Amino acid sequence: MSGRDGRGEGDEGEMVGRVLVLNTGSSSVKYRLLAGAERLASGTVERIGEPGSPVADHEAALKIVATELADRGLGLDSPELTAIGHRVVHGGTTFTEPTLITEEVVRKIEELVPLAPLHNPANLAGIEVTRRLRPDLPQVAVFDTAFHSTISPAAATYAIDREVAERLRIRRYGFHGTSHAYVSREAAAAVGRPGGNVIVLHLGNGASASAVSGGRCLETSMGMTPLEGLVMGTRSGDLDPAVVLYLGRVAGMSLDEIDELLNRRSGMRGLCGDNDMRAVQERLAAGDRDARLAFSVYCHRLRKYVGAYYAVLGTVDVIAFTGGVGENSPLVRQTALDGLEAMGIAVDPARNARGERIVSPDDAAVKVAVIPTDEELEIARQTLGIISRTNRG
Repeated sequence: MSGRDGRGEGDEGEMVGRVLVLNTGSSSVKYRLLAGAERLASGTVERIGEPGSPVADHEAALKIVATELADRGLGLDSPELTAIGHRVVHGGTTFTEPTLITEEVVRKIEELVPLAPLHNPANLAGIEVTRRLRPDLPQVAVFDTAFHSTISPAAATYAIDREVAERLRIRRYGFHGTSHAYVSREAAAAVGRPGGNVIVLHLGNGASASAVSGGRCLETSMGMTPLEGLVMGTRSGDLDPAVVLYLGRVAGMSLDEIDELLNRRSGMRGLCGDNDMRAVQERLAAGDRDARLAFSVYCHRLRKYVGAYYAVLGTVDVIAFTGGVGENSPLVRQTALDGLEAMGIAVDPARNARGERIVSPDDAAVKVAVIPTDEELEIARQTLGIISRTNRG
């Protein structure tokens, strides 16, 4: 369990009131209390329900959050608290924007559990407890998938039997939506092109790309699940689906074993044994062959998606790197964009090494930016936005 006080990132004139942002996972609760963009408090309660843990369940965890806030004079019962914003991983096609939580909304989120069996139940647990603790307070669900709901049917549809796909809700949904929404807007503003065309590369242990035009997502790399797309820390990303059939028929692996392989023993870990990009780069510098191959595969996939999304958008104003790897690895940024000069894409080595906000040369047709993501701030903004629209209505 941890908590900390701090100051925020700047003023947001459109935001009024305090918002508690909750990210409730299966074994942890992360929280941040915001007043505008000012961070009043944040922290994490971990090991929920694990053997030997003093935190028995999500209700106990959220009571700890309430206590930590009260110790700072920022209690959950404070009249200054305007709303609670909840991260919910999967909204399916039902929820395409932040939504004020009601009993009907809770029921519909429950119906989506088969699409996110590890995440939506935990998200619902946080909603249930906070609604019980503060039944008078507006609470809003902000969905990871919602930002990507604007992609076209051509981008969202898999080429399988339509009846099967529609019955089982098989389609591209995309994830990391709050990060892509925040970063695409900040990147366009940073290069003086509000509403411009942006390719966002969210690179952490999970990784995803998006093509955004005028604030609307046109394409994204993650699919029905977060497994599709870029090479990630432990996930394979794009894979011939027949590999799954081969593993079952030839290797005799069960579905659970294949799931474990592709989600937890693939990606950078599967290629070289390390899923931490810092460790991979240290091994790369020392001449390690496995690390060299893993790094090459990782950057090749990134470059391929940048080229594909350039084609989707037609023109690109800015490529934005974000997430732990995107923000902190000059080598990934440089290598992923090497060879794209004919497309107007280049990285200035000195600016890149210093980690400046804009790391492309002044005369580059396509700007390259490093934009730290802030999903909690984005959730708070969206929470207040939906409450404001509800009150006006």
